[in-house]
Amino acid sequence: MSHPAPRSLDVAALGEAMLEFNQTQTEPPLYLQGFGGDTSNAAIAAARAGARVAYLSRLGQDHWGHLLMQLWAREGVDTRGIVRDAQAPSGVYFVSHDERGHHFSYARAGSAASRMQAADVQTHWSGLIGASRWLHLSGISLAISPSACDAGFAAMHAARAQGTRIAFDSNLRLSLWPLDRARACISEAVRLCDLFLPSLDDMKALTGLHSPEAVLDWSHAHGARQVVLKLGAEGAIVSEDGQRTRIAPLSVRAVDATGAGDCFAGNLLARLCRGDRLTQAARYANAAAALSVQGHGAVAPLPTPAAVQALLST
Repeated sequence: MSHPAPRSLDVAALGEAMLEFNQTQTEPPLYLQGFGGDTSNAAIAAARAGARVAYLSRLGQDHWGHLLMQLWAREGVDTRGIVRDAQAPSGVYFVSHDERGHHFSYARAGSAASRMQAADVQTHWSGLIGASRWLHLSGISLAISPSACDAGFAAMHAARAQGTRIAFDSNLRLSLWPLDRARACISEAVRLCDLFLPSLDDMKALTGLHSPEAVLDWSHAHGARQVVLKLGAEGAIVSEDGQRTRIAPLSVRAVDATGAGDCFAGNLLARLCRGDRLTQAARYANAAAALSVQGHGAVAPLPTPAAVQALLST
């Protein structure tokens, strides 16, 4: 899609940013304080990759909220779309690890971001969405609360009205909403988006489909023109215009996979904004995500372009 005028932003991401406490050892239990929230992670990943990024959300007028504002300032993320809310706290979550992988526990009920509503789009965010080449949001953006779901769909409609492309990451969290509601809302989001970023695990739970080919067929049938299916340690598959390209995995020593998919999304969008074709961008994003699993936390291990290029050149 061509734009009638240059955009001052590359990506506007909508969702909930939170404080993260990530388990680094079990006995005695120790947790590393960091930052998280899927679309915030993606926004920071995109900014580190050189994109011009804004974040859209509600945030508590509390200590945790101040720390997040400082984080975005350090990372060069535009915070004009952050609405501070003195009546509700910022969200917090914990990550634990065992032989089955990483597990999330949330303390986000009643958070400031759960108070997002459709009216916020027109009041606070429509201009930033229109100034961006991409709007990025996720299944979590829609699952935070019913009113946040309304805000997410209002943002997508505002993007479509202003010629801003939409990237949607499945990020299914059944601890946040029932499967039937998740299936209905995510299906509608896929219909509205230009680029769908599902994971195979999410889509097995959401659709009952188990093969990558079936998931890609489902995604296109529901309206997504471009799809990048994330396969975790097995790489990814790019599907557009009837062509499917496998992105091979990269061998790394994984420490913590928290935020790897967010890293993938942010780097993918950043590279698309630099002019890469989708398959090129996905190869870059795959390398960035591989680097991100080598450290603890969702934000701290997000790689720089130099590190990604070094991995790609080996």
